[in-house]
Amino acid sequence: MFSPEWETGSVGGAGSEFEPVVVGPGFVLVGRTRELRLLSAALSHRPAVVMVEGEAGVGKSRLVEEAARGAAAHGVRTLTGQCHPMREPMPFGPVLEALTPAAHWLPEPERLNPQTGALAPWLPGLAGRLPPAPEKPEDPRAAKFQLLGAVRGVLEALAPVVLVVEDLHWADETTRELLLLLARDPPRGLCLVFTYRREDLPSTTPALGAPYRRPAGTSGAEIHLDPITAQDVNALVSSVLGARATPELVRAVFERSGGLPLVAEEDLLTLAEAGSLLPPGDGTPELEPAVLEGARVPRALRESVLVRVAALPANGAELVRAAAVLAVPTARQVLESVAGLDGSSSGELLEALGAAVLREHPPGRYGLRHALAQQAVYEDILGPHREDLHRRARQVLRSLDPPPLVQIAHHSHALGETRTWLAEAEAAADEAMGLGDDGTAMRLLREILRQPRLDPALRSRCAVALAHAASHATDYAASLATLRRIVLDPELVPAARGEIRLALGLLMLNSVGDHQAGDRELERAVDDLADRPDLAVRAMVALAFNAFEKGDTGLQEAWLDRADRSVRQHPHPRARAALLATRLAILGVSGDPAVWPLVDELPRHAEDPEVMRQTARALYNVADIAMMTGHDDRATLLLEESRQICAQVHFPILELYGRIDLLRLDWLAGRWEGLERRMTALDVPASDLRVLALAEHLVGGSLAAARGQWSRALDAFGNAAVIEERGFKGGHPLSSPVGIARVRLAQGDTQASWETTARALDARRGDARPWADGLLPVSVRAALGCGLTGTAADQTRHVERACEGRDIPALTAELHLARGMLADHDGEHAAAASHFDQALVYYRAIGRPFHAAEAAEYLALSRPPAEAPRAARELSQAADSYTALGAAADAARCQRGLRDLGLARPAPRGRRGYGAELSPRENEVAALLEDGATNQDIAHALSLSVRTVEHHVARTLKKLDTTREALRETSTAPHRGHG
Repeated sequence: MFSPEWETGSVGGAGSEFEPVVVGPGFVLVGRTRELRLLSAALSHRPAVVMVEGEAGVGKSRLVEEAARGAAAHGVRTLTGQCHPMREPMPFGPVLEALTPAAHWLPEPERLNPQTGALAPWLPGLAGRLPPAPEKPEDPRAAKFQLLGAVRGVLEALAPVVLVVEDLHWADETTRELLLLLARDPPRGLCLVFTYRREDLPSTTPALGAPYRRPAGTSGAEIHLDPITAQDVNALVSSVLGARATPELVRAVFERSGGLPLVAEEDLLTLAEAGSLLPPGDGTPELEPAVLEGARVPRALRESVLVRVAALPANGAELVRAAAVLAVPTARQVLESVAGLDGSSSGELLEALGAAVLREHPPGRYGLRHALAQQAVYEDILGPHREDLHRRARQVLRSLDPPPLVQIAHHSHALGETRTWLAEAEAAADEAMGLGDDGTAMRLLREILRQPRLDPALRSRCAVALAHAASHATDYAASLATLRRIVLDPELVPAARGEIRLALGLLMLNSVGDHQAGDRELERAVDDLADRPDLAVRAMVALAFNAFEKGDTGLQEAWLDRADRSVRQHPHPRARAALLATRLAILGVSGDPAVWPLVDELPRHAEDPEVMRQTARALYNVADIAMMTGHDDRATLLLEESRQICAQVHFPILELYGRIDLLRLDWLAGRWEGLERRMTALDVPASDLRVLALAEHLVGGSLAAARGQWSRALDAFGNAAVIEERGFKGGHPLSSPVGIARVRLAQGDTQASWETTARALDARRGDARPWADGLLPVSVRAALGCGLTGTAADQTRHVERACEGRDIPALTAELHLARGMLADHDGEHAAAASHFDQALVYYRAIGRPFHAAEAAEYLALSRPPAEAPRAARELSQAADSYTALGAAADAARCQRGLRDLGLARPAPRGRRGYGAELSPRENEVAALLEDGATNQDIAHALSLSVRTVEHHVARTLKKLDTTREALRETSTAPHRGHG
């Protein structure tokens, strides 16, 4: 990642000549957005000197290639030379290598500086394109300067051009001297880009051989590349493996690569090849991280690591080998004991750290730099010596208090002692679950269950334990695949199989969204759990709620009655809690006010953790429904209480769901500042949860639409629609059909908006939930715009019937909006204003400022001409509310409404000259640019032609003396005038 302290100097003025090309052929480029923009800006503001520093495999060459591809699209050529640790004698070798392909780009010889002919003997391929070679000076130093002048002359003739010199740390002194002179006085059209590894430079040697500062008038940057983050690796793996990119695979690739893109890409090639060999079947076959265990370390990386190890003294190399066998960062004393040293190894440890072979993992633990470096060293250890190190490691670890059971089991497994390993691994899994570390427990349990010819009792114990862990964890995908295989094992006893089916069914319903498969597993679980009524009731109530959501009242009541009979016959606190939680959820969705006093009856202090989990689930469900129906304050309180209980009884999946809903409530309450960042921050522990991805897309799309970023909004809503089509139908205040339809209305495409809402209305027929996501008002508006007045009225009457006797304030507010639109369409201004005013009252009471601003806007625009001053005040207030939220596009629409209705203050005769200040229109443009709107988006938002917007954008950026990118990265635009 880019470190701000490395950026020195400016990269240009008010605009870049070209934008960076983010993705080239092959793997996608991830985690380098800021660095790529910085480098691309430098390439477009010549002359420039850019230093790109980072360790091997971190992506220096790839970053330069992507920037060069963007430059090529604008006619700027790139020449690349490579420094090598060993090179045949040639002055300025890397630079002359870079010039070799340039023959066809040179002008006629007579137009070149005569001095350039001095290169002909060194570059035969260019000889025919150069002037005659001048006489070579007898003085070697003079001859060198003659060559230097020739190189400079050729680069001037090729301008605009980018000269890239890779691996500058291996450059000879002559080459460094040439590059230093060029960098101190670069030709006008030249951009110099140098890549290097700091650890391979002598500690006192600058990259160019001498201290360097860019001269005045030369732009550029110094860019340090750190390893990419786990989230970046997730994006990279997902781009290659798609649905097979489980969190476990992502974690394995990240841990093995240490965030080095080149290493991650090597692993992805291995995984992609393995995936192509998987047999077709139902669903997506799972890829196991074990596939990577046999993957080879990339040759260049292996050689780089082993050369460094070989250069260490004997004791230092033995410390490194001990670290490779231990496989995890370890305290110095343990490392020395496993290496067989006497405790006086500080010098050897310092050398290993200085050579960048080992690294410190605070506090006071040492290990290899990343997993593939560990693998390279481990594979280089001879077998007998490796076994000795494993035995010594196990002995040392067993002496610790407390003993690290997972690590001890690892060494037993490496020694091939299977019986010992199985006992140690099961004990380690039990310990991990007791500590709340379900991830470690599930990994160990899956490893055990992969073993052939397991004892049936051990297999059943581990399978049930895995099912319990998976049902509470966020990282469920790999466990889902394992449980699917195990549930078919004929040696499982029915009760164990029933518990596994229960976990499978709940995972399929809640995390995967496959309701049909979930129902199938739960129905089988009920039969298998005949002797475990407490668990059978959990399956029954899950089936009842799923039937309720599908509108099958008969099936819902049948399952609830069966669960009720079971609880009466076999009273059990867990079963009673599960039944109460489900009844509360159904009451809440039905809009029955009786739900609120019943919430108080939920057990809050039960000793059984499973009973408390049912309470947490009930609180979450009721909170989720409260948000859906418009009881936002109650939803917030219930979600906070549910999260507290989840933390006490270790229920991470539900705790995460609660955090997602709290962020949805932030959207509704207008707490938009940093909302996307807070939402994205949830992505690390559960990157495959579709409900999380759905929320990210819907919140991101809604924010983009409010800011006038129509293209980005449609992309986000489109991604959300794909997830919703797979079973996650939403039901929350945000949904993809509504988002898409709203954008289409804003773009003036009423027909497309109506088609979107019509499909959504058809899909919801028979659904028992009180949808309050804005579909009614947007569909009524679209229908009226298409002349479908009768259809709009029918939709409104349908919702009126659904609201009768139900406590659903959000849907009631939407109903008033729809009634107001119908009345306004019929010319009944007073009735329309009354309904819009009622909607405004409801939204303010609920606490949804964006929706309230929309209602206020509708109210103002419904006023008859005689009430123009009042309408002007209301519309101005709506615009102010939008502006406070950051909804630049909506604020601009209100300003346009004021002008269209003749309600804005008339401008004085003649055009005012604003000078260096922004005009009112330019202020609107600047606000949209801050939010990342494209020219097309701005044209839609302000009802202007794209050509007119281009002129406004150019003037705005010039007055602000900034670039689009710089403006987008600031929260407010500096030096803005007052229009």
